[in-house]
Amino acid sequence: MRLSVLDQSTTAKGRTQDLAIRETLALAQQCEALGYHRYWLSEHHNSGTVVGTAPEVLMAAIAAITTRIRIGSAGVMLPHYSALKVAEQFRVLEALAPGRIDLGVGRAPGSDRLTSYALNPYPQDVHEQFPAQILDLQAWLTGSPLPDNHPFRQVVAHPTGPTSPDIWVLGSSDYGAQLAAHLGVPYAFAYFFADGMGVEDALARYRDNYEPSERHPEPLATICVFALAADSEAEARRQYRPRELHRLWFERNIRLPLVPPEEAAAYDFSPQEQALIERRGRNAIVGSAAQVAEKLNALAARLDLDELVINTWTHDPAVRLRSYELIAAAFGLEPAPAARAGMPA
Repeated sequence: MRLSVLDQSTTAKGRTQDLAIRETLALAQQCEALGYHRYWLSEHHNSGTVVGTAPEVLMAAIAAITTRIRIGSAGVMLPHYSALKVAEQFRVLEALAPGRIDLGVGRAPGSDRLTSYALNPYPQDVHEQFPAQILDLQAWLTGSPLPDNHPFRQVVAHPTGPTSPDIWVLGSSDYGAQLAAHLGVPYAFAYFFADGMGVEDALARYRDNYEPSERHPEPLATICVFALAADSEAEARRQYRPRELHRLWFERNIRLPLVPPEEAAAYDFSPQEQALIERRGRNAIVGSAAQVAEKLNALAARLDLDELVINTWTHDPAVRLRSYELIAAAFGLEPAPAARAGMPA
């Protein structure tokens, strides 16, 4: 079983937001040393909770302080941007870390409507343009020619090189699954975001309709799942409480840093609020290392997956690292050689 990481640079009450970025870099080095396969970074905007606004910049920083782990976006919200500009950014990343770059793309805004408009004041129809943008990306990333009648056929994304990033389509619905199958590219389902709903249908649609490509003759799928392990189930549940409170605030369009576990535990949830967070978090995997590993293995077996991407939020970065350590040990991940010294947290 391959295990990978999705880091969202979450903020914590009592700590400045810039620390969340440096904590992301430190965790990337640590997860490489633990034997994780990929390290993915999300894109969100105008949020007081998730401050990873520029995954391509974070990827460059991580590429400079790691040697083995694959580095990716999960993802670049493509409708905000020019496909050429994204291709150029990821060609530069590929030059920095050849053979280690994943370009995960999504069509969700990753923000509110006003912020989306600020990012791209001249939006076009997302449903119509998104597939065409990915086709342009594929051509520019690999150096393949664009169609004869394409207006940008003479444009080349530099720097060129012998390797190119791997494109992934991200999604939490059938749309992304169908598109990834049609394009013959890997697919990642946001299990943690969609509360697990629709995952079986999406993966079945992807696999059943997959059109083989030169790079990927067989379908390649994964899911991103929230998991938190601690030295005991009780401690894991205590550390998970801030995430539950965040889910409640998220429903009310409140974006605040994660509070300490003690503050979250003191919050008086009404029966309706408790029912809501339990429903929203029913697919979060929380417990001791053995409990988390058992549930992750069962989930992977049920969905016929040989890789899972793990997302973990905690107020204290040391608790998050401990969770990744416990899960890596439970799965017997092979530690990698020590990465180069990097930026301190």
